[in-house]
Amino acid sequence: MNTRARGLRSVTLGGGLAAALVLTGCGANETSGGDSGGGGGDTADAADLAIDCAPYEEFGDLEGETVSVYTSIVDPEDQPQIDSYVPFEECTGVDVQYEGSREFEAQLVVRIQSGNAPDIAFIPQPGLLQTLVGTGAVSPAPEQVAANVDEYWDESWKGYGSVDGTFYAAPLGANAKSFVWYSPSAFEDAGYEVPETWDDMIALSDEIAATGAKPWCAGIGSGEATGWPATDWLEDVVLRTAGPEVYDQWVNHEIPFNDPQIVEALNTVGEILKNPEYVNGGLGEVQSIASTEFGDAGLPILDGSCWMHRQASFYQANWPEGTEVGPDGDVFAFPLPPIGDAGAPPVLGGGEFTTAFNDDPATQAFQTYLSSPEWANIKAQVSGPGWVSANTGLDPENLVSPIDQLAAELFQDPEAVFRFDGSDLMPGEIGTGELWTQLTEWIANDKSSEAALTDVENAWPTS
Repeated sequence: MNTRARGLRSVTLGGGLAAALVLTGCGANETSGGDSGGGGGDTADAADLAIDCAPYEEFGDLEGETVSVYTSIVDPEDQPQIDSYVPFEECTGVDVQYEGSREFEAQLVVRIQSGNAPDIAFIPQPGLLQTLVGTGAVSPAPEQVAANVDEYWDESWKGYGSVDGTFYAAPLGANAKSFVWYSPSAFEDAGYEVPETWDDMIALSDEIAATGAKPWCAGIGSGEATGWPATDWLEDVVLRTAGPEVYDQWVNHEIPFNDPQIVEALNTVGEILKNPEYVNGGLGEVQSIASTEFGDAGLPILDGSCWMHRQASFYQANWPEGTEVGPDGDVFAFPLPPIGDAGAPPVLGGGEFTTAFNDDPATQAFQTYLSSPEWANIKAQVSGPGWVSANTGLDPENLVSPIDQLAAELFQDPEAVFRFDGSDLMPGEIGTGELWTQLTEWIANDKSSEAALTDVENAWPTS
């Protein structure tokens, strides 16, 4: 068993995010990867949680002030957010007015253009933050927020919340994508060890394939968004084969999209996803990956027709009711291993950013609260599975889900490199358009890596 899994509690998840939790230990406490933690369980009552009010006194007398929050986090996932604001409201006398909308991105722009911007919005992509800053409507983060982010986050997060060298938005929630799901009981029965390196993982895949079984199952189907799971595979491997500096250059188009280093990374992905000896366990041949819905792709692990499935921490919501998720449960996950002598495995992920549209004292005080470890721990205690923060002041034991605990540990590893989901940073016509299309062709029609990436390069906007 991977040593990172020791001491983690198991949790039984029902279908969907409104899960029924059964904790086998004692105690309790994304989309764009947003807040997905509204799901029952033994969570704390926000009214019973207290914070030190001193940090907010410097903003003056805020009694009777209001702060409006606009977000894509909607019912039922909104309630833990609302509950987590109670200690701040009790400290300051501020009334936080929460509004979630399924039309968030389109309506936020309309509201800004009409002069009706909220006080704070939770922005799910750095690219959208940059666009909004360009309107002149976004206020820089106050020094108290900057101090919190400097102390409690990896420096890359501050960069994603900055535009042209000015820091605007602190990170809020986060999700980790670099996981491989498996069955601990099946591994134990077969005598398989959780791989610590990429070579170990390939050797394990070969060992499983030699028995006549298929070690991997995968699916990139997602309606009009078909192809996005393949982008995560590619991004994860670019980080491992080419490194974070090349990753940044690639995402920012400082090197061609079809640079040889990126072709090499996609070919490395193909050694798994396009290998008929490896895939697609319980689902079909290689081409079935293109038509298999991503939410169904890992389910063959449960009947033993597949052994491993690479997907983010949020996949915990896709297991059927009664599935025990934990290091000794029906399913769990291990970090996608590093390639070569890379040390700790890189972490690919996403998250939201707290963006303010004025510099009122009440707004700045609330921004400060949301960037604090106190808020992160309270949010963890009032949430169910599916929420985590990259705030290093978060105690992983306050998270109810063992996968969320593992994600928090990865985020807090000082040796681990974090990078934001690359397709979310690219121009929309690439990251949520041509790249999806070409990677689907790469699977469905066995298009070569070089040809697929060249077509994406040719589609990159000129301005």
